[in-house]
Amino acid sequence: MNYYISDLHLFHANSISFDKRPFLSVEDMNHVIRFNWNERVNNGDTVYILGDLSYRGKNEDLIALVSTLKGKKVLVKGNHDDVSDYRYAQLFEEICDYKEVHDGFGGNSYSLVLCHYPIFSWKNMGRGAVLLYGHTHDGPEDSFFQRTLQDMTKNECRHIHQTMPVAINVGCMKLYMDYIPRNLQEIMTYGR
Repeated sequence: MNYYISDLHLFHANSISFDKRPFLSVEDMNHVIRFNWNERVNNGDTVYILGDLSYRGKNEDLIALVSTLKGKKVLVKGNHDDVSDYRYAQLFEEICDYKEVHDGFGGNSYSLVLCHYPIFSWKNMGRGAVLLYGHTHDGPEDSFFQRTLQDMTKNECRHIHQTMPVAINVGCMKLYMDYIPRNLQEIMTYGR
């Protein structure tokens, strides 16, 4: 099974107030995220982390925590990801800035573009390819991005074709994500 999540911001105290996260402390947040992850993910699963797993990667406690998260971890780097510590980098199956994958459910196959940042135009955006992203949290930038995609459709921009492009924010703080890695069916059902 493949799972997706973004903007966990482990060990980042400011993310609690910034996102109005329901945690009393960084320790509480880290504990809940770890618990939710390991309840959901098996070691044979792949989790695509779309950036900002933590605030910075040079941290003994961070390395210890991430090493206990189940599954194969693919990090699509965000602006807060520092993978310069070799020990930390070795915890990931792959580290990249952008990734294209295929996933499916219910007999349907989907082309996915994975990036930490919302992208204005992505490969096959008007032909059904779905963009999964993070970075904008629940902020006004996310609403603006989604409205821009709607406006592109209304104005018949040339890369849109006949379908409204689908771009879904998989930030862990989104209500439907609830600090749990989600599979594509859940994302496509509840994240739109």
